[in-house]
Amino acid sequence: MKRIRKKRLAVGQIGRFLLYCLIWSALCVLAYWAYSRMFHERIVVLLYQYLPQDAYDWLSGIWQILALSCYFAGILLIAMRRILFCARYAEQINKDLGLLMHPEKEISEYPESLKSTEVQLKDIQHSIFRSAQIAKEAEQRKNDLVVYLAHDLKTPLTSIIGYLSLLDEAPEQEERLREKYIGIALNKAYRLEQLIDEFFEITRFNLQSIELSWSDVDLTMMLYQITEEFYPAFSAKGLQLDANIQPGLRLRGDADKLVRVFDNLLRNAVSYSYEKTAIQLIAQSQNDYIQIVVRNRGERIPPQKLERLFEKFYRVDTSRGTASGGAGLGLAIAKQLVELHQGAIEARSSDAYTEFIVRLPGKSRAEQETSS
Repeated sequence: MKRIRKKRLAVGQIGRFLLYCLIWSALCVLAYWAYSRMFHERIVVLLYQYLPQDAYDWLSGIWQILALSCYFAGILLIAMRRILFCARYAEQINKDLGLLMHPEKEISEYPESLKSTEVQLKDIQHSIFRSAQIAKEAEQRKNDLVVYLAHDLKTPLTSIIGYLSLLDEAPEQEERLREKYIGIALNKAYRLEQLIDEFFEITRFNLQSIELSWSDVDLTMMLYQITEEFYPAFSAKGLQLDANIQPGLRLRGDADKLVRVFDNLLRNAVSYSYEKTAIQLIAQSQNDYIQIVVRNRGERIPPQKLERLFEKFYRVDTSRGTASGGAGLGLAIAKQLVELHQGAIEARSSDAYTEFIVRLPGKSRAEQETSS
């Protein structure tokens, strides 16, 4: 970065040096022209009348040398001023580059010719500060979540131990109680598994470098297969699926990663939908891209929270309990995977519904057959 700044400064000052040299040369030419037209003949006549021939010849030669000396002296003066200017502000820029990581310290004021450099330095300082702040907040949210999950692990584990102890201590209990205790212990075991999965999700997100395995993907078939897997979750909350998926949607992408994107979006919709409502899944081809919309009826997300939905470890429900939500990574991962596919994802929320809109490059099978 420092070398780039120095290079820009040097290029700018060389340009100004050449401009000033051009102006100085133009002034010298203009002065010479004015002298030749207005004073040269008179001075030559006077010198010729009052000076010997040898003195006249000597002065003629000296005058030309003096004229050239003045011209080059001007060029040298311009060069020295530019060098001193560069040396002064190059040192100042080096000092300010060291302040980029310290937002509490202000960048120096620069002259008008270097205002663009001043603005760029301040923008970089602000960007670095903002990035560091976001990373710090994400790390704090992750640490808080790990503490919460560790605490929540004890609850189902304690219940499992308690009910299994009851079964162990009283093996002759009636069948109804045994079924009840086993059912409760099984539900708590499932909850424990979910919490452990969230721990692994945090670890994978921090350590895994995501790479895509590109292939031709039948998006229509993929979406129908994913929705079939969600029928148990839909039934548990009395939800209905309203699917409007255009036939023949195909694209280039990583099938496993795309499954994860839509799995996360549907899982999010199920978690935050009102009971006995409908979840809409719409997939249509629009010009050069495919648009997929996942829409559910639930509580309206405030605008200030909507902007942060795709941040790592951010959850709209900030309560400590984790029963209704995961680690706050699902949407962050979905966004990262969509962008790796050269696509985009956004969220909208109103009193009527909340929806996630995914746009991916692609075209329908009919368009592919036409082009071929």
